[in-house]
Amino acid sequence: MILYINKNIHKFLEWRVNNLSDRNFIMILSLIIGITAGFLALALKTGVFYLHGLFLDTLEIRYSRFLLLILPLIGIAITVLFRKFIIRDFEKHNVSAILFSISKLGSKIKSHKIFSSITGAIFTAGFGGSVGLESPIISAGSAFGSNLAQILRMNYKEMTLLLACGSAAGVSAIFNTPIAGIVFAIEVLLIDLTRFSLIPLLLSSVSGTIVTYLFYKEGIMFDIPPVEDLNKNIIPYYIFFAVFVALISLYFTKIFLLIEDWFGKHKSVYKRFLYGSVFMGVLLFMFPGLYGEGYRGINALLRSNHSDLFYGSPFEHLLSENIIIFLALFLILAMLKVIATGITLGSGGIGGIFAPSVFTGGVIGFVFAVTLNHIAGYQMVSIGNFILVGMAGCLTGVLHAPLTGIFLISEITQSYELIVPLMIVSTITYIIVKAIEPESIFTKQLSAKGELITHNKDKAVLSFMKLNNLIETDLCPVKYNDFLRNLVDAISCSRRNIFPVLHDDGKLAGIIHVEDIRNIVFKSELYDSIKVTELMRMPSVTVDVNDSMQSVIDKFQKTEAWNLPVTEKGKYLGFISKSNLFSEYRKHLKEITED
Repeated sequence: MILYINKNIHKFLEWRVNNLSDRNFIMILSLIIGITAGFLALALKTGVFYLHGLFLDTLEIRYSRFLLLILPLIGIAITVLFRKFIIRDFEKHNVSAILFSISKLGSKIKSHKIFSSITGAIFTAGFGGSVGLESPIISAGSAFGSNLAQILRMNYKEMTLLLACGSAAGVSAIFNTPIAGIVFAIEVLLIDLTRFSLIPLLLSSVSGTIVTYLFYKEGIMFDIPPVEDLNKNIIPYYIFFAVFVALISLYFTKIFLLIEDWFGKHKSVYKRFLYGSVFMGVLLFMFPGLYGEGYRGINALLRSNHSDLFYGSPFEHLLSENIIIFLALFLILAMLKVIATGITLGSGGIGGIFAPSVFTGGVIGFVFAVTLNHIAGYQMVSIGNFILVGMAGCLTGVLHAPLTGIFLISEITQSYELIVPLMIVSTITYIIVKAIEPESIFTKQLSAKGELITHNKDKAVLSFMKLNNLIETDLCPVKYNDFLRNLVDAISCSRRNIFPVLHDDGKLAGIIHVEDIRNIVFKSELYDSIKVTELMRMPSVTVDVNDSMQSVIDKFQKTEAWNLPVTEKGKYLGFISKSNLFSEYRKHLKEITED
């Protein structure tokens, strides 16, 4: 059967070469990926919203508080069992995993993520896990694009582009925001915008949006009230608000990574689930507003139904006590969202941090605007405007993606009245966060391990170069105790002018350059009286086989050498030459950047 499929794929590829140009073929594939990602988003939205409606709207209200305690735990338990016994894989289903695939796996993503990301997210988020839907659909769309490219035997550049098309279509479909989808692929997945990539990204993003718009228009997640026009007197408050959002974004990133590290220390799946169950139960009992991804809460704030976020909470009656307690409760709710998200994911759930960061920013915007209006004694600022701008600002700070935040909210509101406040808050937030924390929540751990490709083409190319592929082994070594005669014999049969000197155990003792012995190499009377140890010199530096390519480049620049020995725990493996390294560099650079 597999042989039959491969034979037909080969026939199709032959037909394609004769009938379709590479660019036309890519555009057709991008449409297919966009439509598929749209239907995947449709399945995810339908499944999650159906479960939310079943549990929260259909069942009797008196049971809701107890449901909040147990439903997320049931959802996470089902997801854990699904991951352990069906897909048998506990890899992450988030943007970090996609970035790792681009950087270290040649943009190859496991095929099961096409359905496992969606299935796991439906159980996790549908039962009320405090996670977003965006990362799972981005993961599923990327996996489809990557696997389609693998089946069609495409190269790395094309595979990465189709992966990005799946991601862009996923974002576009889940929010009905085609521009934000493209911007996300460029800004967060670090895909370079070229003539080669622009049209496929556009096609996939638009087609993904059309699918969900036609089949599930009511699935657009926000009920946006009319946006108020910008008042120039309010601009200073947006600037101050941006500083506040930047600090909250840094808090969000720091706490999430700490929780992720804490759960990572517990290798037992069941222990992680047990700890997560206890923590989640306590959090949701005290703060029911943490249930789910948070979009219901944002809609409640936009409709001025703020008490809905504390319905059934032990603190519900405190909302009417005084303004300080009122604001403190909402601030605590915003600060706890990232903890609930970290626990949900750490205990085995599948989801993302996109929606939780948006929820956090929205609640912070609400708190800030209510505070200003209370101090002023009248409706000085629009609460809805600050909620929306806060959503964009926190998303910017957490993802390090200001353009994604700006265009996402602009498209969701379907107006550009907020474009100036969005630009002010997103830009200032990004500058502050970037100065304090250079890496985003997605890239910090990957960057620390050297597993991240960036828009810096030098670093991108170096990440693809493998040191093992560059080691030259055609040099003739001589032994530590050999005489000049043995060295002359080695010279006669070698085309190289460098000769490694090795101990009996294979470890590097030194090197000999032919130019250093020209004055004695033809004096046969010295052949049996001079040992190679008298002629060798220690290399200025050696390259360890586990060194990164950036480290190798640095060593060449520091020593200005043309050849450096490569060792593994002191044992000689071969040499690496600057000319060979640069040839390999140029080859990879052409593969990545050729348009």
